Amino acid sequence: MRNKKLAGNVTSTATQKYLDIAEIRDDLVVLNDGTVRGVLLVASINFDLKSEDEQRATIGNYVNFLNTLDYPLQVIIQSRPLNIDDYIDRLKKMEREQTNELLRMQTADYRGFVQELLTLEQIMSKKFYVIVPYSPISDTKRGFMSRFSAVFSSAKVVSLSRKRFEEFSGQLEKRCGFIASGLGSLGLRSQRLSTQALIELYYNSYNPDLFQKQPMDDINKLTIET
Repeated sequence: MRNKKLAGNVTSTATQKYLDIAEIRDDLVVLNDGTVRGVLLVASINFDLKSEDEQRATIGNYVNFLNTLDYPLQVIIQSRPLNIDDYIDRLKKMEREQTNELLRMQTADYRGFVQELLTLEQIMSKKFYVIVPYSPISDTKRGFMSRFSAVFSSAKVVSLSRKRFEEFSGQLEKRCGFIASGLGSLGLRSQRLSTQALIELYYNSYNPDLFQKQPMDDINKLTIET
């Protein structure tokens, strides 16, 4: 399947062979090696505001949490220039619709202050992600022969059968739930990314400048041709 809207942004179909991602669907990422990934968006905590005892306890609990895992995790911190265009547009609308002249002037002054602040200093927004993997080869709960055969079938796993895809999806769902629970015990709220959010994340990662100027449409509204 090919999307007409995105086709114009693709400089060469050969570029895709250099990407690790085979497809994104059903809230998970399928890689070219046949493994799958789930992504959790994690809220941050203000570590510096905690007391020294609380900091030590948090670090200790985090170490204990990592020691319960028998598979690797990837932690990604994504920094991007803060985009508040929508917020500025809302302020402009409030300013136009304000009937009280004093409040209208105060709204205009506030809008000017925010715009000037962003001009003088680039403000960055940070988002934190935890990448949760599942690979049948590294799953110690599977039998040796099952994991051994997966080595030779990994090249074909990209076009997963529905049965195998559901198996991988179910195992990954359990892992994401376990990770979310473990992070919750540390006071970190998390949310697993949906298919739409995953596509936007990787689109933004590979095209940070373009994403600021041309955000992706909702995948449910894209025109698809087969």
